[in-house]
Amino acid sequence: MTTVLAVANQKGGVAKTTTVASLAAALHAHDQRVLVVDLDPQGCLTFSLGHNPDKLESSVHEVLTGDASIADVLVETDEGIVLLPATIDLAGAEALLLMRAGREYALKRALSSVLDDFDVVIIDCPPSLGVLTLNGLTAAHSVLVPLQCETLAHRGVGQLLRTVSEVQQITNPELTLLGALPTLFDARTTHSRDVLSDVSDRYALPVLAPPIPRTVRFAEASASGVTVLSGRKSKGAHAYRDLAINLLDYWQNGSALQTYSPEAGS
Repeated sequence: MTTVLAVANQKGGVAKTTTVASLAAALHAHDQRVLVVDLDPQGCLTFSLGHNPDKLESSVHEVLTGDASIADVLVETDEGIVLLPATIDLAGAEALLLMRAGREYALKRALSSVLDDFDVVIIDCPPSLGVLTLNGLTAAHSVLVPLQCETLAHRGVGQLLRTVSEVQQITNPELTLLGALPTLFDARTTHSRDVLSDVSDRYALPVLAPPIPRTVRFAEASASGVTVLSGRKSKGAHAYRDLAINLLDYWQNGSALQTYSPEAGS
């Protein structure tokens, strides 16, 4: 059965797109057939996987509006991941979808024709809680929340969790919340652990392991159109590989997700 994972946080700068690209590459390394969906009009995921959004003739925008078949829009990446790309045209999809009945189900309907071709689908939701994010959550089986380990990181988390709850009640009762993924983590400071402890206590939200460390390799990889798993080894790449193993064990074997204990620091 294909697993569909939405990665969402309406706060920008939390390494959401980096998480989608790196996790996809790590899963592909475990012989998983992976499709990633770029739902952000900025097209950051599309660019980070080696495609220029300005040079694409069609994108997820045409798929959502019914002007193109998803199979005709999918593109290959150098790392073996299949991409449903985004362009700036997607910014207009919100207004178009708002006028349509069943607008929250547009992505789910489109994905249904290609799900059997993949083991895992990862959706990069935009940094907002609009119609595009609702499409991502409605199409997904589970949702992961990247969380920056800095002051005020929890701002907006409560609103996102309320949105997830509403989606569970109205459009996708099968949606499960996996938990928060610590990103930009600095193990040398107690501040990062304090932030995670606060979020865990405030929202009773599981914190997945391992935390993703802060490293310049993420920015370097994105600028080169590859994931952090390409090229020389880094702590970030190692963390995403461990996260992939954690999730695969959960999806395939029903094992409990490994979580991070801020108090214990592990």
